[in-house]
Amino acid sequence: MSIELPEAKILADQMNKELKGKRIKSYRLRDCGKLQKIGFINRDNKSFDQLVNREVESVTSRGNSIRVKLDEGMNMILNPEYGGEVFYHSHEATVPEKFHVEIDFSDKTALTVRFTSMGGMRVLKDAELVDSYVFKRDFNTEILSPIDEDFTFERFSRLLSENKRGLKPVLVGKDAVLVGLSNSAFQDIIYRAKLHPRRKASELNLNEQKALYNSVKLVLRERLRLNGKNQFLDLYQNQGGYISAMGPNMRKKNCQVCESPIQELSLGGGKVFVCPKCQV
Repeated sequence: MSIELPEAKILADQMNKELKGKRIKSYRLRDCGKLQKIGFINRDNKSFDQLVNREVESVTSRGNSIRVKLDEGMNMILNPEYGGEVFYHSHEATVPEKFHVEIDFSDKTALTVRFTSMGGMRVLKDAELVDSYVFKRDFNTEILSPIDEDFTFERFSRLLSENKRGLKPVLVGKDAVLVGLSNSAFQDIIYRAKLHPRRKASELNLNEQKALYNSVKLVLRERLRLNGKNQFLDLYQNQGGYISAMGPNMRKKNCQVCESPIQELSLGGGKVFVCPKCQV
């Protein structure tokens, strides 16, 4: 499953609790060739040598990205956004056979990262962050994060009113007005807001804008409260408890509100599930 803003924050908070102050002793890479070839993991294995003997100063997230900040200006940037597992192991001897990156710490604990679809992990110096697409995309404070205090209805309303594109590219993708949402959250949010995915942002009236704003806040708040979506495994391999109201889980089912058959549309390079009666 995709790791969106709520799951990235859950992982980052847990990693900060467990890893802050730990010193990296060693690392192992396994079956990384394809990911390195397309640039999702540093192509030069020796880049990871820069992690050895570095201490974790903090772990934070924004959007889909997780930043592990190390001393002496080093960073690990994690983006398991299209499917990934980031697990903490209380002893390095318990590390499983399947992983892409293993980080061992001096206290004999370990962290493993495994990508189940496209995703990335880059070792970068502070000065190199400005050239990182995912870091610039998610840690760019000029783009709103929907869980930050500055995500106000007034700002969101203005962005919607000025935007003549469809709702999906406005909320999802590299040119979105918010960070951290993908197709999964998008379907859930617009269903709860009772909006059709082909609506244009600038055409929403004030009540529809408020419904969309409240729906964004509701979905993200509940996903954080319930430890992520039900397909998500957190740092300790605990399963999340949030079940989407709309998405692939509703394929060939009826709407829970009006009992109309759910429709499957192709939109913006992906499938979007819609209730033809509730979403207008």
